[in-house]
Amino acid sequence: MNPALWVSKTGLDAQQKSMQVVSNNLANVNTNGFKKDRANFEDLFYQTVRQPGGQSSQDTLLPTGLMLGTGSRVVGTEKIHTQGNIIQTERSLDVAIEGKGFFQILRPDGEVAYTRDGGFQLNQDGQIVTSGGYLLEPAIAVPEEAEHVTIGTDGTVSAKMPGEAQPQELGQLELADFINPAGLQPVGENLFVETAASGGPLIGVPGENALGTVMQGALESSNVNIAEELVNMIETQRGFETNTRALSTTDQMLQFMNQNV
Repeated sequence: MNPALWVSKTGLDAQQKSMQVVSNNLANVNTNGFKKDRANFEDLFYQTVRQPGGQSSQDTLLPTGLMLGTGSRVVGTEKIHTQGNIIQTERSLDVAIEGKGFFQILRPDGEVAYTRDGGFQLNQDGQIVTSGGYLLEPAIAVPEEAEHVTIGTDGTVSAKMPGEAQPQELGQLELADFINPAGLQPVGENLFVETAASGGPLIGVPGENALGTVMQGALESSNVNIAEELVNMIETQRGFETNTRALSTTDQMLQFMNQNV
């Protein structure tokens, strides 16, 4: 295959993956706690025809070399963990995190996952769960007769019980943070799981040890900026079109050479 055709092909593949990243960001513009992705590119290895600094004569060196690139690729997708907007909902089990940290969620397989989506609900046993029915970790149960649930900025969960002046403490929300949150693996359902790249969880009470605080009656929205993603979409489209033009031009050059051989 002509090297220029292969280089253009790698560019098309890279831009196609970039468009998939942009499309996923736009698809999740209304997903609670969603963190946008960014595609990171790198150039591929180079074919060295002439080494820079080589001897051009006994007493002189080449100031530059002749190295031909072989294209580009998407080397990774990075989650951008910036704070999303806080939307007031006035619902007692909606909880937003202001600052660093993730809620801990117990999955059916016993593994702990992590999320920024604080749209909690109650299951049939009165336990606080996610929209998917997964238990909050550590587990907190709300009595059926509770009149009102209060969640403090430090994560203390209490409820007003009938006939009692003082609220009853039900449990404590805990947050987990990671040295490298971008290394967490997204697994869908607004959940992340720990990986070797993220490091182990650093668990604590909201507001302590650099962890964020929690806000009751609010949700953190997606941090996707629609205008920014539309610009990224146009840039990706133009990059794809340019690589297509290079592919077409190379093909025309090969046709010209074949016709004149």
